[in-house]
Amino acid sequence: MPGDLDDILKDGPDELDQQKLINYLEGKASAEERHEVERYMADSNFTNDAIEGLQGLKDKKDINKLVKDLNRQLHQHIQERKKHKEKRRIKEDPWVYLAIILILVLAIISYIIVKKVQMR
Repeated sequence: MPGDLDDILKDGPDELDQQKLINYLEGKASAEERHEVERYMADSNFTNDAIEGLQGLKDKKDINKLVKDLNRQLHQHIQERKKHKEKRRIKEDPWVYLAIILILVLAIISYIIVKKVQMR
């Protein structure tokens, strides 16, 4: 699973490859790769914003470290949200359902008894 989290921009098979992005930012991309990255920038506001933000960095050598840190932080955030969501989820416990059904049955029986007593 950690291998799946190595690329924050990759959502599907047709998404921008992280290595192409890094080559583009470092000026090492071929003309074909530059064209591909620029096409993704035109098609995706997220990609465009990400690339513009990364281009604003003064030291391009830190891009790999920054991307790894972002991936790590994203993974931690996702794990924390999963744990929080799991805590909030109602546990499936048969005793809870049994107690609810029992309370409803007792309430219905009590209602019927009160109505019969009032009719007399």
